[in-house]
Amino acid sequence: MYNDLAVLAVFAFLYSVVAARLERTWLSGPIVFLIFGLASGPHGLGLLHVDVTIEGLQTIAELTLAFVLFTDAANADVGVLRRNLGIPERLLLIGLPLTIGLGFVVGVAIFPGLSLLAVALLATMLAPTDAALGKSVVTNMAVPAAVRESLSFESGLNDGICVPVLIVFLGLAVGMNVEHNTFLHALRVVLEQLGIGLVVGLGLTAGAAWVLRFAKSRGWVTEHWLQIPVVALSTACYAVAHELGGSGFVACFVGGLLMSAITSHHKHELLAAAEGTGEVLALFTWAIFGAAIVGQAAGAFTWMVVLYAVLSLTVIRIVPVLVALAGTGMGWTDKLFIGWFGPRGLASIVFAIIVFQEKVPERSELALVVVCTVILSVIAHGLSANPLVNALSTRLADGLRETQR
Repeated sequence: MYNDLAVLAVFAFLYSVVAARLERTWLSGPIVFLIFGLASGPHGLGLLHVDVTIEGLQTIAELTLAFVLFTDAANADVGVLRRNLGIPERLLLIGLPLTIGLGFVVGVAIFPGLSLLAVALLATMLAPTDAALGKSVVTNMAVPAAVRESLSFESGLNDGICVPVLIVFLGLAVGMNVEHNTFLHALRVVLEQLGIGLVVGLGLTAGAAWVLRFAKSRGWVTEHWLQIPVVALSTACYAVAHELGGSGFVACFVGGLLMSAITSHHKHELLAAAEGTGEVLALFTWAIFGAAIVGQAAGAFTWMVVLYAVLSLTVIRIVPVLVALAGTGMGWTDKLFIGWFGPRGLASIVFAIIVFQEKVPERSELALVVVCTVILSVIAHGLSANPLVNALSTRLADGLRETQR
C-alpha cells in the first residue's frame, strides 16, 4: 500500500507542476493518469501493485463523483442555467430515455447471446455522461454559456436518474422479489431515489449555509477552516441520501446548485479544497483503473465489444441529442457539439461495479463493454476537447465579425 501511495503521490506532484502546460495540449489529466497507471501497473513496469478490492474501487469512484458533482454544480452560473433550462430538460427527459432505448436496440443486434435484461443493464450503465472528462468544454468561456451549463447540468443529473432504472433492471436480472406491477415498482423506486436525494441535498445545504453564515457573522470561522465545510457537506449529502435510500449523486448535485445560488462571498475559498480533493481523487481513480483493470481487460476485447463501444459514444449518444433538441432553434454545429461531448466515465464505472457485485450471470461480458467504452471515451473526448473548443471559438468569432460588417 505504501509503495502504491508513494508512486501515485510523486506522479501527482510532478503532474501538478506542469498541469497548466498540459491542459493547453491535446492531453487531458485522465488520459495522462490512465496511461501512467497502465504503464506502471502489473502489465507494465510493475511499479504499482494496486491491491484494491472491487469494494475499494467503488468507494473511491463514488466519493470522487460526489465531490465532482457538488463542486461542478456549485460553480454553475444559475442565471444562465435558468434562462436556458429548456435545453438540459430536453436532454434529460427526451434524450436520456432515447439513449437507453437506442442502446438497448443496438445491443440486442450486436450481442444476440446476451439476455434482454443484460442488454438493458448495459444500455443503462452507459447512458450517464461525465462532464469531468471534457472539463475544458464546460469551463472554457469560448464555449457558449448555454452549451456549457446545459452539458454540466445534464451530466450532474443523468447518473442520479439512471440509478433507480439500473436498480429495477438489476432486480429483475438477478431474480429479486419485484412487485407484481413492475411499472409502478419502477416508478416508486425512481421517485424515492430522486425525491430523497433532492430533499437531502437541499436540506443539508440550506442548513449548512445558514450555520456557516451565522458562525461567520460572529467571527467563529477562520480563513484556515473556511475550506473544510464544502468537503464535509458534499460527503454528508452523498452519505445521508444513500443511507436513507435516495440517490447520493442527486443530493450532491442539487446541493451544489443551491450553494451556487445562495453563496456569493468567499465562493472560491469555500470550494477550493473540495475541488482539489475531487481532482486528486479523480486522477488517482484513473491511475488505479489503468493499472488494475485496463491491462487485464484489453486483451479480452472482441470486435463486438469495440463496435458497441464506438456506437455508444457516437450514434447512440448523438442521435437522441439531435431528436431532443429538434425545434429549439439551436444550430446544427451546437447540437453536434453537445451530442459529441457525452463522455462515459466515473458513473459508468460505478454502475459496472454494482452490477458485477450482484453476480448478474453475464456480468463479465457487460463489464468488458463498459471498460472498453470508458477507455475509448477517456482518449477520444480528452484528445478532442481542446481542438473542438478552439474550432467552435473560431467559428463564433468569424460569425461575430460577419455580423459587425
